[in-house]
Amino acid sequence: MDSDNHISHERATSWTIRTRVLRIDKRPLLMGIVNVTPDSFSDGGNFFDVTRAVEHGRTLVQQGADLLDIGGESTRPYSSPVTPDEELRRVMPVVERLRDVVNVPLSIDTSKPEVARYALQAGVEIINDVTGFENEEMLRVAVEYGAGICVMHMQGRPQTMQDNPEYQDVVREILEYLRKRRDVLVRQGVEPGKICLDPGIGFGKTHEHNLTLLSNCQRFHDLGCPILVGHSRKGFIGKVLGDKQGDRTAGSIGVALSLAQQRVQIIRVHDIQRVRRALLLFEATGGIAS
Repeated sequence: MDSDNHISHERATSWTIRTRVLRIDKRPLLMGIVNVTPDSFSDGGNFFDVTRAVEHGRTLVQQGADLLDIGGESTRPYSSPVTPDEELRRVMPVVERLRDVVNVPLSIDTSKPEVARYALQAGVEIINDVTGFENEEMLRVAVEYGAGICVMHMQGRPQTMQDNPEYQDVVREILEYLRKRRDVLVRQGVEPGKICLDPGIGFGKTHEHNLTLLSNCQRFHDLGCPILVGHSRKGFIGKVLGDKQGDRTAGSIGVALSLAQQRVQIIRVHDIQRVRRALLLFEATGGIAS
């Protein structure tokens, strides 16, 4: 069976997760980031304490986050992996407490099936896997629990991905990778409407690759799935600004407006309040086409 025959090639306007359907008609949904890690590239250590992480998640929702993505392992370039037990120790208390105090869907940012399983049992609705669900056990967990899934492209692994990434045509190659992963997942039992796709900004891409992808995100709508982009505070922003050590908030907002204009459905950001306010004004003044 050719699964491509069962998938729309128009821009997706909804994402089906475990217990609800998220509508994405005009303004992109904002996914807030809760890093329960000591070493994430931007806010590592800021929310490593459970109480601080939970309060941060609550604040992001109050500021307008539509979803929260909770992670316990840094995937920054050259980061060191952690064991499943350590990752569970970090994230599960945060998941269990946030589940009871916020009303937005929770996502678990993990590449480990056992972490995903425990998180889903605790009420998480989405698995965000930077390794593209290439682990068959992760795929089985997703199907078993009916989770929404986010499939990301990464060339290499965090420990090596920035050594020398190469593409002949970065947009075409990543689009085809995501198309193939989508089709494999559908053949293995994932409902097409549950799949979200992420081109993986900063994951095995040079500065030029990132800018090319961000300028061409509208092309990924041909895949018929919601598109998620996580550009927030990443290194290419500092390079464009000519200030690698400076604040990247304004740059993150600028990219978010470009993504909104390209009708990207979900934007994963640190600075929820500022991005949301910018998007509201962008839409109010005609920046987001209907």
